[in-house]
Order: sequence, then C-alpha cells, then structure tokens
Amino acid sequence: MQLATRDDLSDYIIAPDPDARRLTRAVAGVDHTGAPVDIRVIEERPLTIYLNRQEIVTAMTIGDYPEYLALGFLRNQGMLKDGEEIIGVDYDEEVETVVVRTVGETTYEDKLKKKTRTSGCAVGTVFGDMMEGLEGVTLPRTPVRTSWLYALAQKINRTPSLYLTAGAIHGTVLCRQDRPLVYMEDVGRHNAVDKIAGWMLSERVPAADKILYTTGRLTSEMVIKTAMMGIPVLASRSGFTAWGVEIARQVGLTVIGRMRGRRFVCLSGAERLVRDADPASVPEEDRKHRRKGAAS
Repeated sequence: MQLATRDDLSDYIIAPDPDARRLTRAVAGVDHTGAPVDIRVIEERPLTIYLNRQEIVTAMTIGDYPEYLALGFLRNQGMLKDGEEIIGVDYDEEVETVVVRTVGETTYEDKLKKKTRTSGCAVGTVFGDMMEGLEGVTLPRTPVRTSWLYALAQKINRTPSLYLTAGAIHGTVLCRQDRPLVYMEDVGRHNAVDKIAGWMLSERVPAADKILYTTGRLTSEMVIKTAMMGIPVLASRSGFTAWGVEIARQVGLTVIGRMRGRRFVCLSGAERLVRDADPASVPEEDRKHRRKGAAS
C-alpha cells in the first residue's frame, strides 16, 4: 500500500503511531506451509473508568489515550452533560484505571451496576441511556462537498496505522472539510470514537463543521455516538445496518457508506451533499490498496 507523504501526515493533530510502546507485540507461529513466522499482534488490556467515586465500566482497549477514552465514553453515555465542570482526569498506569472528577456529585450510583465492556464491536454499552440522550438533538445543516470525501478517503487510506502493522483493529478519524485531524484506533470501533469525543471535550473543539470517518460498519451505536457528539456527517468504507440508517434519518445525520475509490452510497441526509467533483475524474481504488473496512 502507498503510504502517506509528509504533507499528508502534516494535516494531522494526532496520527496513529504503529511503533508506540505496548500497543503490539511479536508472536511466533507457523504459516500455511508450516514455515515459522513472527508477526505483530495487537495488545488488549483492561481499563477501568470511574466517575467520581463510582466505578462505571471496565473496557478492553489497546491502552493509548486512556484519559480521552474515559472522557469520551462518559460523554457519549450522557454521564457528562454539556457544561459539566470537570476538575480532574487521573490515569494510574499501574492499576489501569482512570478517574474523572466533577464538581457536582453524580446520580449514577443507584442506576448502574458494574459492567464489563468487551472488545466486541457492539457489546456492553449503556444503550438505553444513549437512546435517551438523542431526545432534542438537532444537527446543523452543514454542507459537505464530495471533493472533500474523495480527498479524505485517499489521505486516510495512505496513512501508516496499527491496522497496516497488525490488523485486528478499527480506525476512526475526525475531519474538517478535506483535512483529517485526529486518527484514533482501537479493538472496538466504539473505543476509537470515544477517544475522539474525549479529545474534542478536552480541547473544546466545535463539532458543527466536522466529518467523522470510520473504517467500520455504520451501526446504530456509531450513529448515536456521532449525533450525540453534534457531528453532522458520518462516513465509512463499510456498509450500513437498517437501524443505524433509521436513527440517522430521525436525527438528520448524513450517513455515507461503501466509500471505495469513486463510489459511495448516501442513505441519509443527501441534501447536505454538494457534488463539486466529477466521479469520473477520481481514480478507482487498486484492489491491493483496499483496507479491511471494505469487507467488514
């Protein structure tokens, strides 16, 4: 696969770091011929998230950006409200725990029991709370140019990543117009998007002019999280679920899937699309350059 140029990587505020310590390790095995091989595989480790004194969840994650993951998870579950005053986010690497502290006491002690969130792509979230959080959500009618979509796909697919190093991982990218800003990866797509939500909350980044790109399926959970973050456009190389499309139409989220080469399909919010690029001028994607997301 062709990798990104220096100019491509300069677009990013946060880019993947395939060589980061503790994210992968070498494992010995044999291939289909019986020959010995050594490959890099993704590490998984638990991260326990507390909100004040309440243990909320234990998530299986690759272990990078734990503070952003904790903030984003709590924000996307509706446990951190808009304007909530956060006075501390403390990560203890030794015990793999993040404690998020707010000025006010929370009311989740009686509502939640201890939950373990697996690395499966849609398991263990507090789904009812997320659905409740959609009430009253209104997304901005921000236009999205098709030229931006084509440029983003090309840049993101050339970016060095943990996926290219070891596979078995999902990526989510926060973008503005044709520029990818923050690229997060994790074993579950929910973790990757929560890291972006946490970064946006921590850095006070507005959402109205953003696009969220994911390598994974456009499920109900991905749609709900994107809408709760206030981002008006969600795009993916992969396909849709029916419930994801239904919820997107209810909240006015533009959902674009099956983005491969010059092709894409928009099943919700097509009125935002500004068709300023001739698809015939966009090169088809070489089969050898296709990422895992195209088949997932």
